[in-house]
Amino acid sequence: MKEKGAILIMEKMKAVGLHQYLPVDQPESLLDLQIAKPSVKDRDLLIKVKAVSVNPVDYKVRTPKEKFEDTPKILGWDVAGIVVESGPLCTLFKPGDEVYYAGDITRQGCNSEFHLVDERIVGHKPKSLNFAESAALPLTSITAYEAIFDRMKVSSLSNENKNKTILIIGAAGGVGSIAIQLAKWAGLTVIGTASRQESRVWATDLGADYIINHYEEFIPQLKIIGFEAVDYILCLNSTQEYWANMAEAIAPQGTICSIVETDEPINLTLLKNKSVTFVWEFMFTRSMYQTEDMNEQHKLLNRIAILVDSNILKTTISEILYPINADNLRKAHAILENGKTIGKIVLEGFK
Repeated sequence: MKEKGAILIMEKMKAVGLHQYLPVDQPESLLDLQIAKPSVKDRDLLIKVKAVSVNPVDYKVRTPKEKFEDTPKILGWDVAGIVVESGPLCTLFKPGDEVYYAGDITRQGCNSEFHLVDERIVGHKPKSLNFAESAALPLTSITAYEAIFDRMKVSSLSNENKNKTILIIGAAGGVGSIAIQLAKWAGLTVIGTASRQESRVWATDLGADYIINHYEEFIPQLKIIGFEAVDYILCLNSTQEYWANMAEAIAPQGTICSIVETDEPINLTLLKNKSVTFVWEFMFTRSMYQTEDMNEQHKLLNRIAILVDSNILKTTISEILYPINADNLRKAHAILENGKTIGKIVLEGFK
């Protein structure tokens, strides 16, 4: 806010948002807007947004519902940009720092020229990547890393995972593309699921040792490639659809982690005799509940950046749209909603 004489002038910025929750084929489902530029406080950083990425969470939040937003709702939870201002309690970043992060679902999203974010969930952008390449990484990297190392308790020491296996359901998607690479780094044998030739090739190129088809029963396919069961399963697609297959394929005392909510109850009793652990992963938990370990996402993103700059991980960007506007975001949402996306779709720059 600038003061001109006795008049306060509110600075404006471009953004893409919504007032109504509508199907993506309707023009008013996402709108080009002019909204107030936000101000920092406490541990907030004000970020000049250079590139954003889209994720299933974007269209899930936009899902049609009987609700009208007087203040526009801004979506978007993947961004790379530059710090332009830091709050009075900030200690981790300074203006000019290049950063990337996935944000906080309880706050306004990043589909705007400037964006506010708590510094504890922000990382230094990989030095070897540009902004578009970096914007493809945060949400999927946090999700995959937390799922594998925090939720399933896989050791990050590769010598401790010799002969251990992980099955990744939906291996060619955004999270799966990172999960394959992290699991290989940890020394696991990676079995991915994919049904189309292009997705099989994508997952194999990222390091998957074997590919099976998620539209067929798991156990017969696993036996063909030499496995009776798997030690870990990471479910990145319909939990209820694959539940019986997962319960059958998981090894005794194994661990299943899913990131996909269910529309109906699942039968946990199927896991009882094997003493199997089932755990959820939701990367917004720490920011949503302001947990004491919220700063772990800052550390995690910095670790990911080091792995990228060391050529251990690579970005999973598959398509770039320019500029960041309502038309391109509607296009990106529509592509994601068809459920056949490979890698990540990124939008770069406001025009």
